Amino acid sequence: MSLFISLFEVNANANALQNEAYKNERCNVYIAPKFPKIMKRPFILLTSGMLLAYIVGYAQPIDEVYNQKIKEYTTDGRFLPSSVLNLLDDPRVPSPLKHFGEIIGAPGIMYNTTQIYGYFDKLAQTSGRVNMMQIGMTEEGRPLHLVVIADEHTMENLDQYKALLAKLADPRKVQAGEAAAIISQAKPVYFLNGGLHSPETGSPHMLMELAYRLATDTAAYIKDIRERVITIINPVSEPDGWDKQTDWYNRYTKSRTDWDDGMPSRPPYWGKYTVHDNNRDGLQISQELTKAAYRVYYEWHPTVLLDLHESVPLLYISVGTGPYNADLDPTTINEWSLLAQYEMTQLAAQGLPGVFTWGFYDGWYPGYLFWIANNHNSIGRFYETFGNAGSNTFLRDIATSNYAGKPATSREWYRPEPATAKVIWSLRNNVNYMQAGVLAGLRFASINGKTLLENFYQKGVKAIEKGKTDTLKAFIIPKTQRDPGMAAYLVNQLRAQAIEVHEAISGANRGDYVVKLDQPYRNLAVSLLTEQRFPKDAEFPPYDDIAWTFGLLYGVDVLQTNDADFYPDNTLRLLTENVVYRGSVRGTGSTYLIPYKAQQTVLSSLFWLKANDPKVGVEVLDADVVLGADTLGRGSVLFSGLNALRARELAATFGLDLLATDETISADKHPVSLPRIAVYHSWSYTQDEGWTRFTFEQRGIPYTSIDKDDLKQGQLNDRFDVILVPRLRGAGKDFIHDVDRKLGPMPFTKTKDYPSHGYPDSTDDMTGGPGFDGVANLHAFVNNGGALIAFDNSTAMLAEVGVAEGLSQKSTANMLHPGSVVQARARVPSSPILYGYPELFPIFRGNGPVLQVERQHRDRLVLQYGAPTAKQDIEYTGPILGLQGAPTKQAEKPKNYSPKDYPYVLSGMVRNEELILGEGAIFNVPVGKGRVVGFTFDPLHRYLNHHDAPMVWNSIINWNHLDKE
Repeated sequence: MSLFISLFEVNANANALQNEAYKNERCNVYIAPKFPKIMKRPFILLTSGMLLAYIVGYAQPIDEVYNQKIKEYTTDGRFLPSSVLNLLDDPRVPSPLKHFGEIIGAPGIMYNTTQIYGYFDKLAQTSGRVNMMQIGMTEEGRPLHLVVIADEHTMENLDQYKALLAKLADPRKVQAGEAAAIISQAKPVYFLNGGLHSPETGSPHMLMELAYRLATDTAAYIKDIRERVITIINPVSEPDGWDKQTDWYNRYTKSRTDWDDGMPSRPPYWGKYTVHDNNRDGLQISQELTKAAYRVYYEWHPTVLLDLHESVPLLYISVGTGPYNADLDPTTINEWSLLAQYEMTQLAAQGLPGVFTWGFYDGWYPGYLFWIANNHNSIGRFYETFGNAGSNTFLRDIATSNYAGKPATSREWYRPEPATAKVIWSLRNNVNYMQAGVLAGLRFASINGKTLLENFYQKGVKAIEKGKTDTLKAFIIPKTQRDPGMAAYLVNQLRAQAIEVHEAISGANRGDYVVKLDQPYRNLAVSLLTEQRFPKDAEFPPYDDIAWTFGLLYGVDVLQTNDADFYPDNTLRLLTENVVYRGSVRGTGSTYLIPYKAQQTVLSSLFWLKANDPKVGVEVLDADVVLGADTLGRGSVLFSGLNALRARELAATFGLDLLATDETISADKHPVSLPRIAVYHSWSYTQDEGWTRFTFEQRGIPYTSIDKDDLKQGQLNDRFDVILVPRLRGAGKDFIHDVDRKLGPMPFTKTKDYPSHGYPDSTDDMTGGPGFDGVANLHAFVNNGGALIAFDNSTAMLAEVGVAEGLSQKSTANMLHPGSVVQARARVPSSPILYGYPELFPIFRGNGPVLQVERQHRDRLVLQYGAPTAKQDIEYTGPILGLQGAPTKQAEKPKNYSPKDYPYVLSGMVRNEELILGEGAIFNVPVGKGRVVGFTFDPLHRYLNHHDAPMVWNSIINWNHLDKE
């Protein structure tokens, strides 16, 4: 009996201390309770063969077996926050231990999406506080699910709470004096997004344990979270990639004992297309997981969106070093810091080393998934915990890890207790850190939810008012565009961001699109439609791209007006559905042409026509032609045998305007023979190749995916006319050898045990690369008349291995060129690669190698960076000793493009830009009978820079005519 008394006395004492700390916290001050030393020891009482255990403040028994396993799998007591201990042993709702037979974070165990969703489904079946719903379907056919957790009353009234938040999201729907009442009734929604990056394996596991805790725990602060916060969880954002990673772990890395053994820790593909860039799709909204996240946001209007990632030791809580996005409401930036400091303090109180904020990432680029929230007046943030890409435990060396110029082991104001230079790190450690941080954030939301909701509402109010009072009143997208289809696409992209767009329905400007700025997402509209100016003197280099101006990226003219009445309200109609540009046929006659201006869908239409009406002849004009009042530029497409019905169908389907005539077209032209296209991928890096595949499929351009085995097989001309090599990483040796042969054989094939592998491509052995024989076969392909198109770093790699002959890399060590929109000038305007483009136009370029040629081969530069004439291109006009009389030929004076009038950077920032001005953006290199078209930027970057893509389409249309200049 004395043992019972002492146990309950200690628990009562501890309960009082915890309640005291909780009361202090409810006053927005957190004071960590000081527990008696005896409380840090487990209390175990055996009675009639049963194990009884109790925890501070809990009426139900805790699951002591779960507790002991947490401690067993945590490699150091300093990695074990008290907030993750003491899960209850609920008699009705199964814990992960009861469901799986093992706790979360156990070594050697990874759960696939079916198992993870199965557990959440079981929670929903056994608890009235949990619900699970499908929010989408992946590209490979796996479901995407959302889990909702709150108390029973809230769960019964979810639609009501959604409606309240929808009102706060658009203050125009709130009547005068109504806001306070709405806020008092509303509840913040906290959106936890897990499993976005497949090798970051902690969050899908942690979220199962967290959900169980939130559903069953009876601690006062957990009750408050359930009652005051609606927690929504996307446990596996990328199910396709997660299953591939789980199979990869079981197939290749489960037996690893050394982190640095050279074995790839992740599969070559995650999702079907974009690998790590699935977190760079927030502006394009092109991938199914991104579309699902947007649907969730617009349905729930979450107050906070926390994206759970892994990369840095031991836990980073996002704030960023700056510079911060210039169009973001300052309230949001301060909320980042407010939440981060609260969580830092909570975790410090629990003794966790290696937790930091500020010194990682910047806060500039708005295209991450969690920026869905920031862009729409909520709070978007992320964690980075330390992960092992599986569930093995490794000795990890973090001594060489540096962030914001400081080692990860240094003590800083933003990292008050760093970790040691080496740590033994487990999946359970990862789960501990992540869950402790999330619990702190949820607690903050439960205490300060009304303030967060007030801020959310006021950000919308301020945006509307700013739209009314600032000088800039609206953006105009004129109806007359070089590519009207892309103008329609831009409008629809704005609408996908919940930005309101009107159409002028009367007056002289009928058909124009207007974005009025007195709307809740005014700041986002300004961000997307104006130029970015990243500070040149920023202390740290940017984390990602720094420019995203839609008009420049899409090749669409966007105007600004300071006149609020330029388009009277009665002349405008709010768009309520997406717009479609339907092309038309103008003129009369039986010969049809497409006046070419590098429209996005021309190549797509030609492949469609080949499939549907193969007898139609197609030619491309190589010179300008005047037809009445129309001037048809180079690249214009001439059809023969195309009937009127098919012409109208083509125009409507692809948004292309056709011209009909009976005049004879006698200008220089050449026939189009659409090529057989191959897209090459390595087995070590498929991200940009995935974007290329995605773009081709969206455009309806047929292709064959090939790899090292195809190059080694040879006889490439028998199968293909064009081979495209998207951006790869590394140097020439990496192109040759790729995955280290000593790791082979490494099949990536679908089997009974690994059903997710073998897609989107398969091989019996990923190692070895094409080798020297494969490279020789690729060179022979070009030499025999094939066209080889390479992007960005792949051009440098092919130059290094001798395929792109005559190109070499220029040293630009002092240049910083993060993703920016820059000025380019056509050096060879008559090149088919540039058909449809003017002399000067914008392109998008990131950090990448700069290539050069010897002066006698400068004619291979089709397109150059910057407008001014390069020094090496200016002919000498001075005196020549030994020359009798004047030179017989005077050098032509180059057109003057002063840097002041024609700046290089149109949006973004480049340091030491003089190192790239005049160098080649695109090279057209003759190799035997064929050509290498070498882009030194990526013209298919992330499905964003659509204005650049037609240079690729031109290269494909004219693949066997690239010597015409």
